[in-house]
Amino acid sequence: MPACGQPAQPSPATWQHGHVTAATHSTLFPQAPDTADAVLDGLDPEQREVATALHGPVCVLAGAGTGKTRAITHRIAYGVRAGILQPSSVLAVTFTNRAAGEMRGRLRQLGAAGVQARTFHSAALRQLQYFWPKAIGGSMPRLVDRKIQLVADAAAACRIRLDRNELRDVTAEIEWSKVTQTVPADYAPAAAKAGREAPRDPAEIAQIYNVYEDLKRDRSVMDFEDVLLLTVAILQDRHDIADQVRSQYQHFVVDEYQDVSPLQQRLLELWLGERDNLCVVGDASQTIYSFTGATPDHLLDFRTRHPGATVVKLVRDYRSTPQVVHLANGLLAQASGRAADHRLELISQRDAGPEPVYTEYTDEPAEAEGAARRIRELMASGVPASEIAILFRTNSQSESYEQALADAGVPYQLRGAERFFDRPEVRKAGIALRGAARFGGNDTLLDDAVDLPSQVRAVLSGEGWTTTEPPAGSGAVRERWESLAALVNLAQDFAAAKTGATLADLVAELDERANAQHAPTVQGVTLASLHSAKGLEWDVVFLVGVAEGMMPITYAKTDEQVEEERRLLYVGVTRARRHLHVSWALTRAPGGRANRRPSRFLDGLRPGSTATVGRAAARGSGGVERGFTSRPDAAPRRTQRSPARCRVCGRTLTDAGEMKLMRCEDCPSDMDEGLYERLREWRGVQARLSGQPDFCVFTDKTLMAIAETEPTTPDELARIPGVLKRKLDRYGDDVLAICAGQELEQGSDGE
Repeated sequence: MPACGQPAQPSPATWQHGHVTAATHSTLFPQAPDTADAVLDGLDPEQREVATALHGPVCVLAGAGTGKTRAITHRIAYGVRAGILQPSSVLAVTFTNRAAGEMRGRLRQLGAAGVQARTFHSAALRQLQYFWPKAIGGSMPRLVDRKIQLVADAAAACRIRLDRNELRDVTAEIEWSKVTQTVPADYAPAAAKAGREAPRDPAEIAQIYNVYEDLKRDRSVMDFEDVLLLTVAILQDRHDIADQVRSQYQHFVVDEYQDVSPLQQRLLELWLGERDNLCVVGDASQTIYSFTGATPDHLLDFRTRHPGATVVKLVRDYRSTPQVVHLANGLLAQASGRAADHRLELISQRDAGPEPVYTEYTDEPAEAEGAARRIRELMASGVPASEIAILFRTNSQSESYEQALADAGVPYQLRGAERFFDRPEVRKAGIALRGAARFGGNDTLLDDAVDLPSQVRAVLSGEGWTTTEPPAGSGAVRERWESLAALVNLAQDFAAAKTGATLADLVAELDERANAQHAPTVQGVTLASLHSAKGLEWDVVFLVGVAEGMMPITYAKTDEQVEEERRLLYVGVTRARRHLHVSWALTRAPGGRANRRPSRFLDGLRPGSTATVGRAAARGSGGVERGFTSRPDAAPRRTQRSPARCRVCGRTLTDAGEMKLMRCEDCPSDMDEGLYERLREWRGVQARLSGQPDFCVFTDKTLMAIAETEPTTPDELARIPGVLKRKLDRYGDDVLAICAGQELEQGSDGE
């Protein structure tokens, strides 16, 4: 067994390129690993570093599709299975019930049941309910699910009329105020300092906010932000209670750390006390909820607050093809701001796929019809509807796509609707299946059922499910059929994975899935906003409405707001595994004035466009950085870069490939062809030794640039774009030797 925090070398065939399934996937019903060491099987070197770094502060910078959930769940499971962590002493925190449920499900599959995986609000609410009698006394206020009616009552009490949109926006301002710990009297200056565009006069919002708080007290109710605020207040004021919580939880894991609000960070600090057994996971380039008070500063400042932290960077993308990853990297390469300075450049671990498709339509209905038509073609070619998604910037865009899919006879589901196991038809089906499991011997429906799937089909036939084609069109009838069909499909998969499984076994599996909110796949194209698509993935993604005014959205005025819109598009791109379709319409309605243009974010990335902004390569290569103890507050030095110019004609270069060559593509090359071929042959050897694709060693363009400049010293080699310090240290001696005409020993690995 490797020592905690020390690198351990896995068998290359389990993780290297070409020998691994997507790290964000697992089989449907896997068997728990036999031993603690077996938990580590299949992890790549960086994921394994995460899994074995069980002590002290750990910061995991994880790019999209790099298997971060896999890494942290295996970390917890390894610690539990090795006897280093007690399950009841671990609290894993994330931001959605779905993510927390997925984490609990994975931990159960890894043999680490008993670990608490919750949202911040859920964990705080449990503590608040438990300690309320001791800390406050009396009855705890009732928790209201939605605060919008209370806000409406507060506005009416202030004699301020709000339309529906204003009511929603003022509610959002109150939520932002509370998570940033801003009281009503301080709202106006705090909003101005944060650059927020208030939907009403700030003084009016402050007045509504103040009355809203009074109404809650009068009615003895509290909102979700109060849950956090009250828990923080109790832990701050009652040291005995804080000590009790800290004695319960010894180790903390926080997922999506870039989305932590100041209030959540304060609660986390109170949970921790003076300890540092904390592992945080995040990606500043996926910060898309700043309007709710989320900030990546806690993630980016982690090393400053914890100078001894271990930092692990995950950049191997197991989700998307090189073509999708290239577009995602290109989007961030044009970004600016603090999050962009810490971006990670992803390296795809998948085989090559098709290039992203860019389509321009005359109007929005044509765009919706075009997407529906292409989806029908994909489904006819064998792509399941559940592996296709249409993603848009605002929920208002959904309607035209719902109509177009219904007209085309394509099933769909709306992301953000009620949770699967809360649907009435699913609850009724569960009751029917549970009854059949108990008393099935007396049920004539099951007389002809010979196996588990046929038993489930028979039981659900009494709930209105049939094996015929699904109902035509859309609406409640179709959604009900899709829900029951998902249960039938789950039964088939369960029976195939568990030989001899009974109806009672399936009911137990459904109960566990309901507790974990691990819903089966519903067979329908997913319609979702870009915000609600975070954390999900599909084989095929249609990014629609990618035009100026919608992406970035019109009300994104400041540089910071525009950059968040860019990150939102990045999140959308990285949802696609293989096929990516990007489209926009020149006008909203047929016959309208065609005055729209594609999003500026696509400049220099889509065919025929020119880049407007260029940036240096990302600093976020994968690997591990150990903690340091000196000058933790020292800021990294920034290097001013002059524009790249062609060394032949002097033209300013913006294309990444031309910048690597340091010349225009059309300008004459003085490359030594023999040297280039020797470099390519050497690169192939290095790629095989490291288990990576060739381009991960050096791209063709970088090799061409080396063959053209023929460097003789490390400094000359380092000046070639694409030769980063890490690669210079690893491969520099070999490359310079090849350029000097020397023969290398067979099998040299560059180290």
